[in-house]
Amino acid sequence: MRLLVTGGAGYIGGVVTLHLLRAGHQVTVLDDLSTGHADSVPDGATFVPGDVAERSGAVLADGDPYDGVLHFAAKAVVSESVEHPERYWRTNVAGTLALLDAMRANAVPRLVFSSTAATYGEPDEVPILETAPTRPTNPYGASKLAVDMMITSEAAAHGLGATSLRYFNVAGASGGQGERHSPETHIIPIALQVVAGTRPEFAVNGTDYPTPDGTCIRDYVHVDDLAEAHLLALAATTAGEHRIYNLGNGAGFSVLDVVEAVRRVTGHPMPTRVGPRRPGDPAVLVASSAKIRDELGWTPRKPTVDEMVADAWKFDQSRRA
Repeated sequence: MRLLVTGGAGYIGGVVTLHLLRAGHQVTVLDDLSTGHADSVPDGATFVPGDVAERSGAVLADGDPYDGVLHFAAKAVVSESVEHPERYWRTNVAGTLALLDAMRANAVPRLVFSSTAATYGEPDEVPILETAPTRPTNPYGASKLAVDMMITSEAAAHGLGATSLRYFNVAGASGGQGERHSPETHIIPIALQVVAGTRPEFAVNGTDYPTPDGTCIRDYVHVDDLAEAHLLALAATTAGEHRIYNLGNGAGFSVLDVVEAVRRVTGHPMPTRVGPRRPGDPAVLVASSAKIRDELGWTPRKPTVDEMVADAWKFDQSRRA
């Protein structure tokens, strides 16, 4: 298929592009490089620099018809969304509306959207099912929920076949591609900064949660497994239907689970410092992936935190060599 990947110069978009190319698809990447990196676009993909809202129409109208779009271009930092919500409504919502307009104008039949389990907010029950109430607690989650609602109405009114994938924490690395955020906000690369000596210690925010070891439990999915879910979702799209799937490991890993995995994998003692809870941090956030496993046959091949840390560590070492 001929496919457009928006945000394909980013961490997840770049790895998904790599998987699409390996599967034999023809891929164009559209990315404004505001958070992505041009060298994250895999060899074999056509790169078009530019903003989704401004350039998607021209890209989709160029050459042979496109068979589908995988949409990753978005802002995704919760704290920033609270401080500057207008950026999230403009980029995530208005940008996606422009993309949907361009897809409709050019008769592009398929869409896979990178959504988030942040659309659920603080859940009543875990693991979180797709039927759980959606009550986002920040503009980031609200903007992604708004896009999911737009896609549902687009599918019903205009026959788009679409799938949204909702997940929490993506980890690991693949094909020489890994996390390169600035500033870094994700737990595994932050821990690896301590191992590398660029950060003095790792902060454990709260050890008095109602969990087995007292630290927060979160959901982690290896980026390779996430990419495979996107390929399955693309193949399963049905005209006029918007499917929504959660992606999760089912049990979750605690902060101390991650700390111990980093120590095991790297052989580094990794000093930690215990601090107070962060306001608003739920004790457990884990998404169920039973639906996508049952309906699409998705099976994570790298489900352990050690595998995620090991791949992230290899990428980190390659960047520092």
